[in-house]
Amino acid sequence: MRMPGFLRPRTAQQRAGQAGEDQALVYLQQQGLQLLERNFRCKGGEIDLIMQDGKVLVFVEVRMRSDQKFGGAAASIGSAKQKRLIMAAQIYLQRYGIPPPCRFDVIALDDKQMTWLKNAIEA
Repeated sequence: MRMPGFLRPRTAQQRAGQAGEDQALVYLQQQGLQLLERNFRCKGGEIDLIMQDGKVLVFVEVRMRSDQKFGGAAASIGSAKQKRLIMAAQIYLQRYGIPPPCRFDVIALDDKQMTWLKNAIEA
């Protein structure tokens, strides 16, 4: 018998990704950002964290890599992923009459080292 999707056990990669998002969230909150939404999903894509930084709405992509072989976590965000993030952000922003100032940040986790890249994606 097949289990419904919400009952499937999470893979090791999914658990690691969740732990990375947890770590990024704590770090950003320590920097003064406030969480608005986590794992926003829509037809266009998914945004890991949506945060408020003063008057700026921040869409955060969290990327993890265990080694630097192919350029590390930040380098793993290709143009297709960037387009999906922008599309998801546009859908999220439809709830606002007048959209606030926004930016796209990346939290890159490479072998337990965290790097916060502000304005990492141009929209």
